[in-house]
Amino acid sequence: MAGRSKLLELLEAPRVPDRSPRVLGVDEFAFRKGCTYGTVLVDVEAERVVDVLPDRTSETFADWLRAHPGVEIVCRDRATSYTRAVKEAAPHALEVADRWRLLQNLSAAVEKTCHQHRDCLRKSIEHESPAPPKLPPMDLPPQSLPPTQIIERTRHRYEDVHRLVDAGWTISAIGRRLNLDRKTVRRFRDTDLDVMLASARERRPAGVLEPFKPYLNARFIETSGQVSGSRLLLEVRERGYGGSHQVVRKHLAALRAGTAEPIRADIPSPRKITSWIMRPRASLTDSQSERLLKVRLACPDITRACDLARCFADLVRNQRGHLLHDWIRQAEQDAPKPMSGFAGFLRRDLDAVTAGLTLPWSSGVVEGHVNRIKTIKRAMYGRASFRLLRIRVLMRT
Repeated sequence: MAGRSKLLELLEAPRVPDRSPRVLGVDEFAFRKGCTYGTVLVDVEAERVVDVLPDRTSETFADWLRAHPGVEIVCRDRATSYTRAVKEAAPHALEVADRWRLLQNLSAAVEKTCHQHRDCLRKSIEHESPAPPKLPPMDLPPQSLPPTQIIERTRHRYEDVHRLVDAGWTISAIGRRLNLDRKTVRRFRDTDLDVMLASARERRPAGVLEPFKPYLNARFIETSGQVSGSRLLLEVRERGYGGSHQVVRKHLAALRAGTAEPIRADIPSPRKITSWIMRPRASLTDSQSERLLKVRLACPDITRACDLARCFADLVRNQRGHLLHDWIRQAEQDAPKPMSGFAGFLRRDLDAVTAGLTLPWSSGVVEGHVNRIKTIKRAMYGRASFRLLRIRVLMRT
């Protein structure tokens, strides 16, 4: 009587066809995310997996293409290894860039633009804000940022990075020592501590009391700090506050100690602005449309990025690949740097991107099979050897 392990060893994979399908989809999947990857090959027309490769190198994929001739169209993402393999082993095949990946890369460029021009939004909000009422002067202790967890972590990380920089360590060595990405190490090295602390403070959630802090601060100064927490709670509840008494008392204590945080300007995050830009106009609420309009009026660079992003999204959704060259030329001429970088990215892969914006083929079927592989892999509970995983994927079980 054989055990389960022995029975699993008796399984054999179905035979792979000698010729490649006419429309072949290729994408990577993770054996272990961030460490090891494999490649899944899909017959896009039949919507089924053709083969699974043990890595994602161009040499392995090129060998498979040579052993299985007949491919005419290859649907792929922007991975350069797959591009090299196709040009080397199947130079006659037409490459089609994945439209979803193109929109994802565009979204990243828009968000980066919003990050770079956040100061424009802050200055606009401060300029539009009404002047505070003239209240009796009151001496308060100097303000300082409260010792929250993220503030303290930022401060300690800044000290660690600069201590190692002063000792002559390279960025890569510091990243390995502190378990940080090289870009993070470079940012801590090149940015002032005050800027890093201010950025850390902005990343904290606003909190239920945030809209009522201007009123609380004004009442505190108006009464020379003699107002009680109970009285302030009643007043802000009449104005819509729904939080607890403890939150109000804590803010009042911070005002008396001089450690209350500065009131934040109502600035939408770069990710939120990007979501408004990337979504169709008809799907935005009146409030979202109004806030996006204020953002556009505050920063010409974000306005230009918004116009270009919406134009490119229209090219993708309506498959107007014949207009792509004109869009790239405009973006390279007068767009913010992240958007012009994205345009240069498209120019280097112009034929595949044009095909992706013209032909009906895409990598959507391939992405579905990648998700299916993840499900199979997680259900195997430690038995996810490549051989057994490949068998299960090809057997569609």
